[in-house]
Amino acid sequence: MKSAVLGGGLTGITLARLLHEQGDDVTVLERNEKIGGLCRSQTQKDFTFDLGGSHIIFSRDEEVLSFMLSVLGENADRRKRNTKILYKGRYVKYPFENGLYQLPDEDRFFCINEFVKNLIAVEKGEIPPPENFAGWITYTFGRGIAECYMLPYNEKIWNYPADRMSHHWVEGRIPRPPVEDIIRSAIGIETEGYVHQAVFSYPVTGGIEALVRAIAEPVLPAVRTGFSVASVREDGGGFVVSDGRETVRADRVISTIPLQNLLPCLSDVPAEVRAACDALRYNSLCSVFIGLSGDVPEISWLYVPDEKTGLFNRISFPSNYSSEVAPPGHSSILAEITYNEGDAVSRMTDAEVIEHTVASLIAAGLIPSRERIVYTGVAREEFAYVVYDTGYLRNIAIVREFCRERGIDLVGRFAEFEYLNMDGCIRSAIDFVRGNE
Repeated sequence: MKSAVLGGGLTGITLARLLHEQGDDVTVLERNEKIGGLCRSQTQKDFTFDLGGSHIIFSRDEEVLSFMLSVLGENADRRKRNTKILYKGRYVKYPFENGLYQLPDEDRFFCINEFVKNLIAVEKGEIPPPENFAGWITYTFGRGIAECYMLPYNEKIWNYPADRMSHHWVEGRIPRPPVEDIIRSAIGIETEGYVHQAVFSYPVTGGIEALVRAIAEPVLPAVRTGFSVASVREDGGGFVVSDGRETVRADRVISTIPLQNLLPCLSDVPAEVRAACDALRYNSLCSVFIGLSGDVPEISWLYVPDEKTGLFNRISFPSNYSSEVAPPGHSSILAEITYNEGDAVSRMTDAEVIEHTVASLIAAGLIPSRERIVYTGVAREEFAYVVYDTGYLRNIAIVREFCRERGIDLVGRFAEFEYLNMDGCIRSAIDFVRGNE
């Protein structure tokens, strides 16, 4: 079986390796000059940053976690998570519901009182099931936790109103907190949430791209970079893929590229399918890189729900993941800003984004002074987050059915159009290969 894999990101490279191991003839077609997709990294002035935002290695999926750590081998470092939420100038323990004891008194009372009132009302059947993501947040956590943190943070990262988002995707991704943990947290007894990421790993050198490169090692000869797919057509029971200059023939095509890039490569796409694809929402990501002399706080990453603090929704500290991603005596900060084409962030220049981020981090006390800054940089990724709006389920069903009828397999975050983390992308590749043995 000859397979053409469109896209050389984490999913595409994992697919290629697994298919190669079962004896398939595989070709990976990647439009960029280097592999990795959202998991690409860069090193400038001895600072290594991940271009698609901060990534760490963790998973509840033991098979996937074992796979990632085994391919990295000795190039994997382990860290204990120390994650905070910047709330009214305080570093509150993450997840928010596990850090209630660190809130101002009135906010702590608001959160626990509303949680208990809501819990009783739900058990009595006085509150109808939620109809959207905003409703699910309040239904699950109560009005206090919702208004203090969950709603402002989620509307900031998704750059979209929570009451216009579907809630079908949250079960399992946003755990329901045990009642006992909420009460313990409110009175100051230590609790731990999201325990599957309490300890995480990260490559010692090379950034998160080192993981993709380790997976790719057995199949690098099968990877063609600089091949921007322009057309995919059926031919004699197989497929012909072209970039306008060269063609690749294959028995099957497995796409890991965004649906918005795939459909223009296909002929005779019905108007209904084009409209459904155009209606699928996603966010772009602007990552701001800052290299500093001296140390940064001993925090893994920091959530920032308040818009007044800055445009960024998350701040990470890569030099706390590995001692080798910054020069000796130096440290690093990565700020993430989600945006959409046409909004204020998309119209800002890179220099303006950097200046806003630096000034905001200084005001927040995360950078002592400008004199400490020795490097800055910016990377923008058009396709970063899938946004589940209320029309998502209808639209994605239309597009998937069309691709199925065309015989094109969809695997990975923006091909399946699902909010998959790294482990989810690898799992989708494993499941695909096993299902087609």
